[in-house]
Amino acid sequence: MNILDQLAGHARERVAQAKREKPLDQLQDEALALPRDTDFPFERALKAEGMSFICECKKASPSKGLIAPEFPYLDIAKAYEKAGAAAISVLTEPKWFQGSDQYLNEIASTVSIPVLRKDFTVDPYMIYQAKLLGASAVLLIVALMDQEELASGIKLCNKLGLSALVEAHDGEQLKMAIAAGARIIGCNNRDLRDFSVDIHNSMRLRALTPDNVIFVAESGIHTPEDVKELQDAGVDALLVGEQLMRAADPGAELRRLKGQTASQYRGRREP
Repeated sequence: MNILDQLAGHARERVAQAKREKPLDQLQDEALALPRDTDFPFERALKAEGMSFICECKKASPSKGLIAPEFPYLDIAKAYEKAGAAAISVLTEPKWFQGSDQYLNEIASTVSIPVLRKDFTVDPYMIYQAKLLGASAVLLIVALMDQEELASGIKLCNKLGLSALVEAHDGEQLKMAIAAGARIIGCNNRDLRDFSVDIHNSMRLRALTPDNVIFVAESGIHTPEDVKELQDAGVDALLVGEQLMRAADPGAELRRLKGQTASQYRGRREP
């Protein structure tokens, strides 16, 4: 059993426990009672001119273990926003990533930019949860769903006014994402079967993706040169986690990846 299978199995256990505490019909009623944002702010943010950055709040990961022993997640989120992040990704998976629904809820209430719930969605229940937690988008991983489940998940997101970031790792998964109606496709450059990373995977899949689909490269982005290479390949946005979380100043690291010097950053905001 690879790590993705383990993550999915634990997610199913979490959903089963959550349903005992709050039945699905109650959760649905609460989620559907909230306003539906028909403007889809997450998608709108990623369509802005130039490369968009989805910056991640992540305490740990299965491949790297504990990344951020001290985890002032609200300060990190505010630093990302100030440094020009288009959106923030928040891990809510508790076992391997040491994430929390509380992190997402508090960050979404603190920043003005859209927030993605990054978790291992195995049940529609988790999409309703994301809406109630304040997310603007959810992650749907093709490897965890069949075609019908994927299409249904995207439709539910649309119904709730959420964007779906649909993650594919290879050409077959990409075809499934496109057939399901994905408007945002993310390519995970990390193979969760063995944790190997290759940013050229995004370049290969971008070439196979329709131009009208927003394309996000995920994982393995470390330098401004990586950013430029992906931008030249037609990638619209980057999801960056570990590189930022290991930095002493995540905001400054984001500006470095964007190719901004400290003086350029200050000058852009000073009258």
